[in-house]
Amino acid sequence: MYHRSILLNLPKSQSTDIEFQNVIYTVQIGFRSPNKQILKGVSGCFKTGELTAIMGPSGAGKSSLLNILTGLQRKNVDGKVAYITGKVEQSWNDYKKQACYIQQDDQLYPLFTVNEIMTMSADLKLGQSLNSKGKQMVIDDILDSLDLTKCKETRCDRLSGGQRKRLSIALELVDNPPVIFLDEPTTGLDSLSSMQCVSVLKNLARGGRTVVCTVHQPSAAIYDMFDHVYMLADGHCMFQGAAGNTVPYLSSLGLNCPKYHNPADYVIEVVSCEYGDFRNQLTVAASDSSWRFVPPPKLDKFSINEEEEKKVNSNRNNGKTTVLITTPSEIIKLRILVKRCCLQLYRDWTVTHLKLVLHFLVGILLGLKFTDCGSDGSKTFSNIGFLLTTTVYLCYTSMMPAVLKFPTELLVLRKEHFNNWYKLRTYYLAFIITNIPMQAFFATVYSSVSYYLSSQPLELFRFLMFTSSAILTTIIAEAMGLILGTTVNPVNGTFLGAISVCAMLIFAGFLVLYTHMSHFWYTVSFLSYLRYSMEAMVSALYGYNREKMYCPDLYCHYRAPQTLIKELGMDGEGFWFDVTVLGINIFVILCIAYCTLKRKISNF
Repeated sequence: MYHRSILLNLPKSQSTDIEFQNVIYTVQIGFRSPNKQILKGVSGCFKTGELTAIMGPSGAGKSSLLNILTGLQRKNVDGKVAYITGKVEQSWNDYKKQACYIQQDDQLYPLFTVNEIMTMSADLKLGQSLNSKGKQMVIDDILDSLDLTKCKETRCDRLSGGQRKRLSIALELVDNPPVIFLDEPTTGLDSLSSMQCVSVLKNLARGGRTVVCTVHQPSAAIYDMFDHVYMLADGHCMFQGAAGNTVPYLSSLGLNCPKYHNPADYVIEVVSCEYGDFRNQLTVAASDSSWRFVPPPKLDKFSINEEEEKKVNSNRNNGKTTVLITTPSEIIKLRILVKRCCLQLYRDWTVTHLKLVLHFLVGILLGLKFTDCGSDGSKTFSNIGFLLTTTVYLCYTSMMPAVLKFPTELLVLRKEHFNNWYKLRTYYLAFIITNIPMQAFFATVYSSVSYYLSSQPLELFRFLMFTSSAILTTIIAEAMGLILGTTVNPVNGTFLGAISVCAMLIFAGFLVLYTHMSHFWYTVSFLSYLRYSMEAMVSALYGYNREKMYCPDLYCHYRAPQTLIKELGMDGEGFWFDVTVLGINIFVILCIAYCTLKRKISNF
């Protein structure tokens, strides 16, 4: 598959055979329903250098078998799956580092170009093994081999279906994996694109890799390109052998394929009992390994002959092209992911530019709505309403985007994490490092405008205290959104998020004053993070010996700040305690969000 320059820059991948014996997979359909067997003791071997197709009618267990072989599904599985490199059986951890799984849905970040996303893949997988020029050579050769050079600078959201599929393959070829799994690689492609895709996979197998994919009903030309076909029906193996041996195999059982009929269609019809129930005969006959025929590798434009291989080895021995691929450390991966997250935030105008403009405009709107509330003693209670509106606004604008947007990235995250691009904690830390400063900036923009226009005290330390409270509230709300986004679906997450904000709001100390609460509900109010946000803001604006406010009337009951604080039942000097509690809330909620994300990824 690789051109000569790639062979000179990357070591040859180790050959790995996959053997499985008596694999049984059961699932429970309902809560009290009995278990159902999806796979009923299937066995087989997928060898290096072969392009293997797992086929069968709908519900036959194709995807289940593929998920078991990749390791994506490990629960409720009996039997043995062995990964043989040479003559040595590998452990699961060693095998997992070498295999890649390309799923049916091409999950790509839409805002990056083909070259950018390939560069990120190379940086995360190759590390310092190659310099930037060497990585670019590898990328260019892979793109050229997959006919993607012409769309090198095209954004991923503007690629065709075939190009997206080939790009998904290209991303995993950067570190030359010995085992490649694909789920329905031709789904959604036209006949020409499907032929090109399977041709690419065949050339990959010819390069010394184990390539396994599921296919539903290929054309006769595509079916003939497979070296090995593993046919499933009703959880049993009905045929395993070379694609060219399918018709003779069926003829040996008295099932003659009509002339000019697609063998792939005919064998699907047979195992689906279109011509009678022959499944018992097929199950017994499928254990015969004589139908397996592996043609000798053919040289093609992507292969190199023996003389060229000797030259490559000679150059390597001379030290000119020897490259040892070392996995980059998680610190290096963290730096790459932070850069990627920053670039993504910059290009996604709905997350950054639009949100920034809206925070600025809403700050102006609320500032003008609550004009003079911060300095006028007759409007003091309205100013508390301004603080409550601020906390609610910051909660909703931080929580809801996290609830709605984060689930859209879970598919990409799951794919990259499963294929060993990075560890989950590295991605999560990069997300926090890039997102918290962004949320702090948005909260600062809103606070600066609304604080000045609502005539709050123009003292730097009070402004900083107010802004700090707003920032912490924003971060907590987003962390709550992460928990909801990784626990329930977006619709339920939106509903639960709104309910949670309302529940926190009741105990914030304004809709129901603390002095009016029973002892039980006052104790419960300590669980609301909006309580601490409100107390911190009240302390920032009215605590710490603030002077009496201007009163335009003969008498203003709340002209003295201490009168207001006493009426609310708050501590006017407890800012640092409230900020500390908010900080602890952030840490705890972010930890919970990581646990829910990890659980979501493992069960997705």
